[in-house]
Amino acid sequence: MTSPGDGAPLVLPEAGFQGFPRRVRATPIPEPLLGVLLEGIDDLAELKVTLRAFWLAAQRKGPLPAVPQDEFLNDRVLVEGLKGQDRSASDAIRRGLDAAVRRRTLLRFQDSKGAIHYAISTEPNRQAIGTGQPVRVPQEPVGSGLPYEPVHRVRPNIYALYENNIGTMTPMVAEQLRDAESEYSQAWIREAFEIAASRNKRSWGYIAAILRSWAEEGREDGKSRRYSPENNRERYIEALRRRRGELPGGSGPG
Repeated sequence: MTSPGDGAPLVLPEAGFQGFPRRVRATPIPEPLLGVLLEGIDDLAELKVTLRAFWLAAQRKGPLPAVPQDEFLNDRVLVEGLKGQDRSASDAIRRGLDAAVRRRTLLRFQDSKGAIHYAISTEPNRQAIGTGQPVRVPQEPVGSGLPYEPVHRVRPNIYALYENNIGTMTPMVAEQLRDAESEYSQAWIREAFEIAASRNKRSWGYIAAILRSWAEEGREDGKSRRYSPENNRERYIEALRRRRGELPGGSGPG
């Protein structure tokens, strides 16, 4: 059978796939991946892992849409699509991930618990991950033709801390988190979340109260300096007098 006009043979689709439906969902793909990068990728594992990474990342929300390594290794599409490529599909997936990291289409980093994640190498993602300190991993095989790229250990930002410790955030909470991240240090934020979790007070209101208390009353070496004579002698004396009943609102002797 030929197509009208040019005499070229018309290739019929296989029975398993009948073409894309009218309202099929589309995943955005950067143009370089369909041009210069596609020209240079000669490893089927790298190509399939890279394309799947864009789809997996598109399913995630938050300021850093990263995909855990285990999700790649257990992804049915990749497992079925890379059977027979290496000793196992997992080996082929790992090889594809390594190649994509070396090509810098994907970023690889570790969270605070040491779990490995991957993110698309966009400028916002690079900025988010680039604050961490590089952690050495085994050198890539000699002769790979691609530069070595280390894993990065990234300190979780306030959004990741919220999602890991509390749950899904609303737009209003996200705005409050953004304000808090610009006002308080990462160390304070991380410790406030840890304190709330240890006390089973998993709410942003409780965490925000801790941060406000440290900001208003002072904090030194991990301890609040509330009413300390060194920090604010007048407030310290006033609180002491209230406790003695010498000022209104105090408990007094009882």
